[in-house]
Amino acid sequence: MTTLMSIVVTMIAIMFRCSNGLSMNYYMMNCPMAEFIIQNSVRSALTSDPTLAAGLIRMHFHDCFIQGCDASILLDSTDDNKAEKDSPANLSLRGYEIIDDAKQQLENQCPGVVSCADIIAMAAREAVFFARGPYYDIPKGRKDGTRSKIEDTRNLPPPTLNTSELIKMFGQHGFNAQEMVALSGGHTLGVARCSSFKNRLKNFDSKNDVDPSIDSQFVKMLARTCNAGDNAEQPFDMTRNMFDNGYYNALQRQAGVLSSDQTLMADPRTRPIVNGYAMNQAMFFMDFQRAMVKMGLLDVKETGQVRQNCHKNN
Repeated sequence: MTTLMSIVVTMIAIMFRCSNGLSMNYYMMNCPMAEFIIQNSVRSALTSDPTLAAGLIRMHFHDCFIQGCDASILLDSTDDNKAEKDSPANLSLRGYEIIDDAKQQLENQCPGVVSCADIIAMAAREAVFFARGPYYDIPKGRKDGTRSKIEDTRNLPPPTLNTSELIKMFGQHGFNAQEMVALSGGHTLGVARCSSFKNRLKNFDSKNDVDPSIDSQFVKMLARTCNAGDNAEQPFDMTRNMFDNGYYNALQRQAGVLSSDQTLMADPRTRPIVNGYAMNQAMFFMDFQRAMVKMGLLDVKETGQVRQNCHKNN
């Protein structure tokens, strides 16, 4: 990342410092090794299994979009409460063991100091960088929430939304259309399961058997994937473990996997943004990291718990 890009992202984060109690150097005095410990834990895990990078980024997104960035996604269900992680939208999340490993090391080093919410945010950042994406600094100091309810996950964007619906949903969290398209670029990593896109392959409308926005050859690939069942995996682009602008190139070829992906190319409001990112990876990196810093500040809690165990309240 260029020096200019670093300065821009740092300035964005500093803008929020006074209003939400977070700061870049939050752990400098009470847990100075925090970032190194998280970095080492993430890189060790991703070296063994690079596909987990997508899981960590998705976990951060699914956490922040529900009640803010408070690690509610990590809480386990109890006898009298179904938690977010047991929602159908979250059953495919991966990377919990990485968060647990980092948390255990941090508790050994500086008990009761580093929140699970901060670990998720920093782990997602490390995952982006490990996959050759941009590195960005983030303010720390989030506290962990105590609420995690399965019904709250209805606020996660399903894979069937069109551009208008996406703009509205992201707008409710303070993101404009360009930021929404940039965050969607996180799909450059990872895969989608057939259950998330099989609706595009049949009964699309009365005139077409398949979604007409899919390239004719690509639809055959998707159909072959789904022949293996609902859990069969289809990469979002051809470089599933590399953070690049391949996702936007795929949209230009009408090879977006999800309806909510390809709609970005079909809509005249977002098509120029997709084309811009497809042509200029550096611009995508700049906008993505700015949007990620902003997302990491959604409804952060200045006061609250620092969970000793990320899976249950103190």
